[in-house]
Amino acid sequence: MGGGGVTEGSEPLLPTKREDDGAAAAAFHREFNGASFAGAVFNLSTTIVGAGIMALPATMKVLGLVPGLIMIVLAALLTDASIELLVRFSRVVGAPSYGAIMGDAFGWWGRRLLQVCVVVNNIGVMIVYMIIIGDVLSGTSSGGEHHYGVLEGWFGTYWWNGRFFVLLVTTLVVFTPLASLKRVDSLSYTSAISVALAVVFVIITAGISIVKLVTGQIPMPKLFPDVPDLASVWELFTAVPVLVTAYVCHYNVHPIHNELKDPSQIKPIVHTSLILCSTVYITTSFFGYLLFGESTLSDVLANFDSNLGIPYSSVLNDAVRVSYAVHLMLVFPMIFHALRLNLDGLLFPSSRPLSSDNRRFAVMTAVLLLVIFLSANFIPSIWDAFQFTGATAAVCIAFIFPAAITLRNPHSIAKKWDKILSIFMIVLAIVSNVVAVYSDAYSMFHKKSSPSIA
Repeated sequence: MGGGGVTEGSEPLLPTKREDDGAAAAAFHREFNGASFAGAVFNLSTTIVGAGIMALPATMKVLGLVPGLIMIVLAALLTDASIELLVRFSRVVGAPSYGAIMGDAFGWWGRRLLQVCVVVNNIGVMIVYMIIIGDVLSGTSSGGEHHYGVLEGWFGTYWWNGRFFVLLVTTLVVFTPLASLKRVDSLSYTSAISVALAVVFVIITAGISIVKLVTGQIPMPKLFPDVPDLASVWELFTAVPVLVTAYVCHYNVHPIHNELKDPSQIKPIVHTSLILCSTVYITTSFFGYLLFGESTLSDVLANFDSNLGIPYSSVLNDAVRVSYAVHLMLVFPMIFHALRLNLDGLLFPSSRPLSSDNRRFAVMTAVLLLVIFLSANFIPSIWDAFQFTGATAAVCIAFIFPAAITLRNPHSIAKKWDKILSIFMIVLAIVSNVVAVYSDAYSMFHKKSSPSIA
């Protein structure tokens, strides 16, 4: 790899040791004694639990509760296996980043391909986060019908609670300060709040479901899928991409690992995070589908836009939507951290670390925030493009690249089972990606060719 291997790519924003950082940087490093176990768990969990959680109840409607919940657990186990492969290969070569392992296995092009995938995936995800935040707080008129946002419902329609101004304030007041932090561990408190808000959503959904279940308002949910014909079998596969990409967090494993007080804790940190997120996913999927049944929408948040049939329905609706919007605001900087790091590696592969160049750090942060803000405001349909590129990038990051590194096996440490598992991951990733692209293309074509219903 050579000396340039550490300065390129997705290395930690703050390397643990650098002799050329200067006295100020050295003093800064001395002040930081390493990230805690809890802080690392919250940061990794926040990376995992984003907007995808709202699509999980709909997968239960497609698969049925029993297969759906089993698939959530299997996806977590597969993610754990892929991260374990990355960590194992990293230790052999002393790689400080995902990009460094790809560079070790596949050279320059491997590192660049990983960086491109992270940039494409993360910028698409953050644009969608900002669009959702705008929809929740300011409302949306997609589909020819206006759905009121929380602020509109509380105060009426004014210029200051319109989408542009709300997202501008959110960007300046929330995103910019959090995105300006140079260490992943600095986000541990906001990550803890983010995870707590996801739990709040689960508790509210579970509470409503239990109340309606006790009062006999909820029918028996579908335990297994209905497959009367071949088209129904194909529909089952449309749920696979949601589950396969539900735990993508691989690009933040190394930055978190490199800031730990005890780097050997990375495995239990990954296990704890996956258990925590699996618990949130399972309860969300179960109670979300139990509550709305066959009326569950592809984004279950949209179901909280109507009367829930219980007292204080509007208050609970607003609580769910606001807590989710704030949750996404706090997830945003964790995804942004990896985006900035990988884009810097693409554009300035031979430059000094981003953390020691304040001007480059500030300019890149400002430009990225501006691009995401403008995209979310003026071209919200940009997500149509990211449905294709994002699906491809996510499965590459989570499964194809770790499996390819294992099969390449440059240091002859992969076991037979590792290679079998890697082949399975690649096949699953390719199948899920083909299904995702086909279903997205079909839905877009169908949407354009069908007359709109007023």
